[in-house]
Amino acid sequence: MAFDFIQKLPTPQETRELYPVPPHAAKIKEERDKEIRKVFTGESDKFIVIIGPCSADNEEAVCDYVSRLVPVQEKIKDKVLIIPRIYTNKPRTTGEGYKGIMHQPDPEKKPDPLAGIIALRHMHIRAIEESGLTAADEMLYPENLRYVMDFLSYIAIGARSVENQQHRLVSSGIDVPTGMKNPTSGDLTVMLNSVYAAQHGHSFIYRNWDVQTTGNELAHTVLRGSVNERGVSLPNYHYENLRHLLDLYNARDLKNPACIIDANHNNSNKQFKEQIRIVKEVLHSRSYSDDIRRLVKGVMIESYIEEGCQGIHDHVYGKSITDPCLGWEDSERLLYEIAERC
Repeated sequence: MAFDFIQKLPTPQETRELYPVPPHAAKIKEERDKEIRKVFTGESDKFIVIIGPCSADNEEAVCDYVSRLVPVQEKIKDKVLIIPRIYTNKPRTTGEGYKGIMHQPDPEKKPDPLAGIIALRHMHIRAIEESGLTAADEMLYPENLRYVMDFLSYIAIGARSVENQQHRLVSSGIDVPTGMKNPTSGDLTVMLNSVYAAQHGHSFIYRNWDVQTTGNELAHTVLRGSVNERGVSLPNYHYENLRHLLDLYNARDLKNPACIIDANHNNSNKQFKEQIRIVKEVLHSRSYSDDIRRLVKGVMIESYIEEGCQGIHDHVYGKSITDPCLGWEDSERLLYEIAERC
């Protein structure tokens, strides 16, 4: 095999023992998980906003950003539930480019997964301790889930992963809301099949174990737009798209029908400022139809301290080194507007 085995990494259990979540932070996660769960089961009508940087590449800036969310969350807590994005793995379409802090803790240095695992655990735990908010991350590598599962309150399955069997099976063993994005092709059946698979129990091989899962009843859909054969972005957040998704849900035996709208990616054609308009349109659709209101539980927004994006070597504090993001001023204003319209 053409593999060079560089170093043996500690197991997830060993890592959690070496870098544990403090008891008070674990208590915060327990309470947050209960509150978030109620939104997806329909017990709470709060609106979820998953917001933060495209990639969590710098601990200081990320924790600064998350701390800025705290006073906003306090003011809008009766209507909106904020889940910070702290995404530590980044899918790369061609395999080139920055793959996230787990792979490369310093974007300007060579990959170091061991240092990356330590860095991401430190960052996530610090964010909880400083803000009282537990975060969302993407499960890009299913085998790495147990390195992070003790502090996450939301898991996203990306457009390129949603058709993968292992992602679906592992998602069936997750006990927090898990959002299945539509594939880049835009085929909603693929996304809903993934939700179905995740909501049911399975027996499979995972990290050298024969495992059995019981199913994740909080698995749900995420609309992120698509791209056609000519490479043109096609949005799927409009009212007629939401109505079509609701019809597809009604034709299936799925628990807790729910959808999150990703306001960036192909929905915005990566025009990051469009996220503001898109979120407002989604809120209008919810106000127009009670059925849509019950279905659409929240939005995803890519946001950081400074708007736009930069090169890895530019060193602008709080500015994305991957996809462009909304800046803090626009983001703060949008969060308050969301609360007013909910």
